[in-house]
Amino acid sequence: MRRTFTAISNADETVFSLIRNMLTSSIRFIAAKGAKSSGGSIQLLCHVKPGVNATREGIAAVTEERIDVFVAAQAREGEANKAVREVIARALSIPKSDVDISKGMKSREKTITVNNINTKNTTAEEEIERIKTTLQKSVNS
Repeated sequence: MRRTFTAISNADETVFSLIRNMLTSSIRFIAAKGAKSSGGSIQLLCHVKPGVNATREGIAAVTEERIDVFVAAQAREGEANKAVREVIARALSIPKSDVDISKGMKSREKTITVNNINTKNTTAEEEIERIKTTLQKSVNS
């Protein structure tokens, strides 16, 4: 049996590039379900370092692969997870109730979901860039 492979066009290459970036990006947009929904949620891929000095608590770095989060709380009985939610909420100026840990409750590698993202007047890409910029600004402060 003989298989024929076709060359990937420039448009296909662009689509593959966008998909690859979405899969490896530290910040992802998840559209809300439903025809009338104009929002969604954002997923943040984070690496958490618990037990740091309280003066170092916060967003340590934002890269394409992950967001480094330092928390002073120890990793026991959910203390560090609670602190991670507080750090993310404070960095993005949103309520803690909008921040959930969707994966990694017992791991340093966590997927944080930020809910109630309104994209009525913006695109998903603009919202991702806004959040990335906000997180990067909080690294310096």
